[in-house]
Amino acid sequence: MWSQLGGTLPAPLFLFLAGISFALVTDKLLKKGLPANQIAQTTIRRGAEIVGMGLLFRLQEFLLGWGWAPWTDLLRVDILNTIGLSMMLMGMMCWAAASAVHGTQRAMAASATGVGLSIALLTPLLWTVWRPRGLPWPVESYINGVHNLGQPQAWLFPIFPWSAFAFVGLALGFMLQSEWARRRGAAPFLVAGVGGVCLIYVARWLDARPVQLYPVYDFWHTSPNFFLIRVGLLLIILAAVYVWCRWGAGQWGFSPLIQLGQTSLLVYWVHIEFVYGRFSLLTKKVQSTRSATLGLLTIFLAMLVLSMLRTRFKSRRA
Repeated sequence: MWSQLGGTLPAPLFLFLAGISFALVTDKLLKKGLPANQIAQTTIRRGAEIVGMGLLFRLQEFLLGWGWAPWTDLLRVDILNTIGLSMMLMGMMCWAAASAVHGTQRAMAASATGVGLSIALLTPLLWTVWRPRGLPWPVESYINGVHNLGQPQAWLFPIFPWSAFAFVGLALGFMLQSEWARRRGAAPFLVAGVGGVCLIYVARWLDARPVQLYPVYDFWHTSPNFFLIRVGLLLIILAAVYVWCRWGAGQWGFSPLIQLGQTSLLVYWVHIEFVYGRFSLLTKKVQSTRSATLGLLTIFLAMLVLSMLRTRFKSRRA
């Protein structure tokens, strides 16, 4: 059960961290005194680059799967596509907020929170009764992951609901950059962790109500309650990571997670093929818990070595 729950967290973590890092970059550009238009151009361009990388990745996977991969795989909405689009949307939102209220962190955080919650609340409707059926499927797929299969697919990463995690990260990033948070040291992170626990219990209470708000309620795929639970888990992880880095083993020197984070795009790009693709390290659907755990350890160590080689190569070139 716990491994399955953990398996739902990588994509939210990707997007959540993309939102936090986006806030750090935007706040830095604002403090440099750059105009809102220039900040928007810089951040939206970076998002477009990530979308381009996502399309290139899909082309690579199609070529590696030549002979059995359908051509429609080229238009699959994968996590890189969604990260890039989320960055572009966040750039637009920050531009609008900065133009309206002179770029205050509080206004940015409030706007991001509102957009994130709106995406989560609209998801059940856009997957069912409000489906934009008149759009071509490659376009509709970015809204609800319908692909070319006639119904939204839970294994894809459309804007609804996935971009909501990026906007939550954006809001939190601006909050943590505020003077209020900086003056209080560890307190905001610990409050975030406690808030995450409370959010999980509130979401579970809402899910247990006999009457739900939506005509079609799918807890595991579109429910705002499940979204809140995962946000709560992300906040708990954030608090745990802060404690780890401030008082725990993060102070000991070399950190495998920091190392992997410095080359996250390369690690993501390469590991996909060895976990899911034609060159998978383990035969799919026949592994025991023991062999799957060994496979997880193997891919972790292999990607750590790859990451270290990459940073060493970059330092030598520099």
